[in-house]
Parts: sequence; structure tokens; C-alpha cells
Amino acid sequence: MFHIQPLSGIEVVPAYPSQLNMMLKSGALHMSPISSAAYAEAQQDLQLLPEFCLSSIGYVRSVILVSKKPIEMLSGCTVGLSQASQTSVVLLKIILQKFYSLTPHYISSDPYPVLHDVDAKLVIGNEAMMHETEPLPYIYDLGDLWLQKTGYPVVFAVFAVRKDATRYADIINAVCASYRLSLDELTKKSPRVIEKARQRYPTIAYDIAHYYTLLKFEFTNELKKALLYYYSLAWELHLLPKVPSLQLYGR
Repeated sequence: MFHIQPLSGIEVVPAYPSQLNMMLKSGALHMSPISSAAYAEAQQDLQLLPEFCLSSIGYVRSVILVSKKPIEMLSGCTVGLSQASQTSVVLLKIILQKFYSLTPHYISSDPYPVLHDVDAKLVIGNEAMMHETEPLPYIYDLGDLWLQKTGYPVVFAVFAVRKDATRYADIINAVCASYRLSLDELTKKSPRVIEKARQRYPTIAYDIAHYYTLLKFEFTNELKKALLYYYSLAWELHLLPKVPSLQLYGR
């Protein structure tokens, strides 16, 4: 985002979501996008930027369960979990336990959509949108399943700042302004942004232009309500700590 409005005094740290989660929790980062589930675990140290998130309303295609069997038959089966997105791991466990009454055996697995050693697998991100290397009998989109079962969108990621960094208000506000410019660029110059994404991710088979239409970045009141519902079910099933309310930066 900072190529649109360069900011001085800002160090950008590229990393996988799971790494960003750990770095923000430990204090190695002052602010970062993180998995929604990670906020629940570190809420005592964090505040959320009230304007921004990463969400989808229904079908998203980049968070899928691939399976050898129908989802209803996965109780007692081995399900592989990609560790790329903590939110999606919790999301899958809620869906299987709460809405299908299933208790699979979960193991950590590689991120690729192959089912050699497991009955089903959570696949996330670019790997979920690549050309399939083997037949996949069943593919379930978790965003779509969640909407069907709950009526709510999924908020996969939030933008958080450490409470001990809020003294840097001018810098935080400048970063927020840069975020806004980036979203404006996506809206007004989407063909250019999409073409850059195609060049950067040539192995993706899915239509990137359509993919961007499925994502929502504005953290609306509806999405805040949806996120609290996700937290309530995760707490009910002992998957995440209780989140009584969202602590918002500047509010």
C-alpha cells in the first residue's frame, strides 16, 4: 500500500499471517493485520482499527475444505489443518462440531490440496485457488457454509494496534490514511490492481477479478456484529477466549 503514499519512519515487515500474529502478540510489531482469532487471544494488549478488516459475505473460494467423503461422513476421520490462517482453523472446527455434530481427528498438514494421508484437508489462500493436481471428490467453501448455517459473513482478519503503541497516534493515523488510499485505488483503478495481482500470482487458476469482488475491507457495524457472533461460538466450544466486546482504537 505504501507505494501509493510513501511514509517515513515506517518499517514494513512482510510475513505469513501466522507469523504476523506472533510478532504482534510479542511486541515485535506495533500494528498489523492479524487473524481474527489471534485478536481473541491477545485482546488485553490490542485495539482494533475501526475502519478496516478482511471479510467475505458467503462464497470466497480461498478458504476451502477438500474431502474424499461428504462432509456429513467425516466424524472420526483425519482432517488436515493448514496453519496459514488461525481464523479459518477455528471456523472449520465450529462448523463441523456445531452444525454437523462431527468430531474428526485433526492433524497439522501441508497447505496443498492433495489428500494422500488424510480424509479431508483445510486449504487456504493461493493454494486453494491453484489448478488441481489430483481429483478432489468434494470441495466445500467455508465462507459459503458459514453464511448458510449462521446467516453471517466471515471476518477473516482485523487490523490491530498494540495498546502500548497508541502514543504514536500521528504515525498510526498516517498508516490508516495510507490504507484508505489503497482501498480507493482498488475501487477506482481495479483493472490495474488486478493485472498486477495476475503477474505476481501466475499459478492461480481462479478469476482474480471476480475474487476481488467477493472480499470486503470496510469494517462495518454489520461485520463487527458478525465477528462477535463468531467469537461467541468459538468461546462456547472452548476454541477461543471469551470476547465480550471489541476494543476499538480511538473510540
